[in-house]
Amino acid sequence: MSRVLNDSAPVKDEVRKRVEAAIEALSYRPNPAARSLRSNKSRIIGLLVSDIQNPFFMGLIRGVEDEALKHEYSVILCNSNESPPRERQYLDVLYMERVAGVIVVPTSENLGEEALRRFRERSVPIIAVDRRVKDPSIDAVLSDSIRGAREAVGHLLANGYKRIGIITGPERVTTGRERLESYRQTLISAGIPPDSELERIGNFTIDSGYALTEQLLDLTPRPDALFIANNMMTLGALNAIHARHLRVPEDIAIVSYDYTQWAEPGPVSMTSVMQPARELGSTAALRLFQRLRNPEISSRQEIILAPTLQIGESSRPIEGSRAAAGVAALATEQT
Repeated sequence: MSRVLNDSAPVKDEVRKRVEAAIEALSYRPNPAARSLRSNKSRIIGLLVSDIQNPFFMGLIRGVEDEALKHEYSVILCNSNESPPRERQYLDVLYMERVAGVIVVPTSENLGEEALRRFRERSVPIIAVDRRVKDPSIDAVLSDSIRGAREAVGHLLANGYKRIGIITGPERVTTGRERLESYRQTLISAGIPPDSELERIGNFTIDSGYALTEQLLDLTPRPDALFIANNMMTLGALNAIHARHLRVPEDIAIVSYDYTQWAEPGPVSMTSVMQPARELGSTAALRLFQRLRNPEISSRQEIILAPTLQIGESSRPIEGSRAAAGVAALATEQT
């Protein structure tokens, strides 16, 4: 039967017909796991994301899946839920499933050393996507968080906002730390000393966005704008703002990282730093397949894709600011 299924050796026409008839009658399908055990080659890759509920990661998943199908690979999807222990558990699962390679959105810069050692012994490549890891052997495919945060905060400053708060993710995650550092540096470049009172560290969830926004709204004076470093926390922030019957942007402006599609259509459109989620996924998958085709590649590669700032009404210029005057003048010229 294996000669017919794999077309690995000549088979008499009469024998081939009998085998094909038996396959059809029994609805036989090859077992990929058993086949990979025999050949020591798998057509399955693992994808471990940090929050499957986040629409950003859904785009990334689509990018990986589309590229995998083009290369005739299947994908096992796992969700760490931003938990390092759960991440280690799923890395163990993927190892036992004998996947050909792994793409991971890491929960910190340190992936489990034991898991990495075992994957290396089996020559299974690992690609980090969206976030960096410290291991110098692991390729990374990233969106430029420093540039994205700089454009977001710079946009708020240009529109007349001065007391800008930030809600970002945990500093063990490179995206959370880089967006905070870029926020601070952009303020310094504008001659505004960073104020730790306006900085809040969350965990990329709706609940933390809500709770931390409440803390910032309790300040006197409260911020006139918020830069929120992911879309889930932005949703929590909007809920907190609306619960106090405040208006965006009249009472407080917002720029979000990643698109908040569930907030649209709302009273105002959202200004968002847009990451190329699907392209991040497909690029990570392409790099993985490059390593599978050429296991001798030794140099680490870091691929950085550019985000874009999509301007909405949630950060429109403050009345009386130079930016507002410019917008008004433009509107007058167009009428």
